[in-house]
Amino acid sequence: MKPLLEFPLTDKILTTYALAIGADLQGYRNHIYRVLNFHGALSGAEGLPSQAVQIAAAFHDLGIWTDDTLDYLPPSIALAIEYLDSQQRPELKDEVSALILEHHKLRRYRGAFANSVEPFRQADLVDVSLGLVRFGLPRSFIKTVQATFPDHGFHSMLIKLSARQLIRSPLRPLPMFRW
Repeated sequence: MKPLLEFPLTDKILTTYALAIGADLQGYRNHIYRVLNFHGALSGAEGLPSQAVQIAAAFHDLGIWTDDTLDYLPPSIALAIEYLDSQQRPELKDEVSALILEHHKLRRYRGAFANSVEPFRQADLVDVSLGLVRFGLPRSFIKTVQATFPDHGFHSMLIKLSARQLIRSPLRPLPMFRW
């Protein structure tokens, strides 16, 4: 299993938000690339993921930077919907919204679009856990993807934001998680 090295649609979207993301751009891009590679392996898909998955991947954490918040799911979905409207792709709205909204669900996702949402949720968790949670992915594949797309400070940025959120809202330390 070899990682995919390019996701042109995702890169095109990220370029639009490069200024908002700033110094975290390479770290976020590599996080997305790791998630997309893990998604492909978990879903058993060959080649590029669906456009819905690629679009959701670009937007899934974007609200962190555009809205300066760890409660980023609603703003990330709003940005994705705005993008889909601009591209005249209304048929993707429900799936892209579900992919973003449910990617931090703590339990298995069984709703609409489960065939794309559940592996996306799992893929994000594989990456955020640094491969400690694997969902059956071979350790060697995870390490290859991590080496191909290095962290560039993404995880340390998440830790800093989580600490800031805890200080700001101790009763709601991780607002992006869902049951």
